[in-house]
Amino acid sequence: MTLFDKALLFAMEKHGGMVRKSETNPYILHPLEAAVIVGTMTSDEEVLSAAVLHDTIEDTNTTFEELKYNFGDRVAELVASETEDRWPELSRADSWHFRKSQSLHDLESSDDIAVKMLWLGDKLSNMRSFYRMWKINGHEIWKMFNQKDPAQQAWYYRTIDILLKELEEFEAWQEYHSLVDTVFADIPYQKQ
Repeated sequence: MTLFDKALLFAMEKHGGMVRKSETNPYILHPLEAAVIVGTMTSDEEVLSAAVLHDTIEDTNTTFEELKYNFGDRVAELVASETEDRWPELSRADSWHFRKSQSLHDLESSDDIAVKMLWLGDKLSNMRSFYRMWKINGHEIWKMFNQKDPAQQAWYYRTIDILLKELEEFEAWQEYHSLVDTVFADIPYQKQ
């Protein structure tokens, strides 16, 4: 069994029975899509494994130590690079801006191209989902998320677009950039 096969089985077990908050599809489809996107940019099995595992620490009972034990330091560190800190004293809605600001700072501080590919895989998968919903419901879609203000969502996803611009040679970044421009066309970018 390859490292990726092992990661896929692990992610399927950890995300088993989960659905994304905005959809009724099995949750595992999102990490799978993120891994497929990352696979258009690299064949590095550790990066692909991290892509399929990218939400395990944040959204399941998986620990960093568990990932490190099962998949090694690099995979665990890549997953951690995209895992938001928890603010247990605040609700997910109240902590949204703090979590996103810290994550963006961490992304901006990273020189690791694999971290950026992982982010792009995850966020492009999100933007594809948002685009499908936005085509039907416009900015009403944000009402189902922790951050309901479309301007805040626009700030977050546009900032990611800027921070990942070094990946502009890849079709994945070009698609991400286009979707961000389309979904948030009527919302001016406000740096925070």
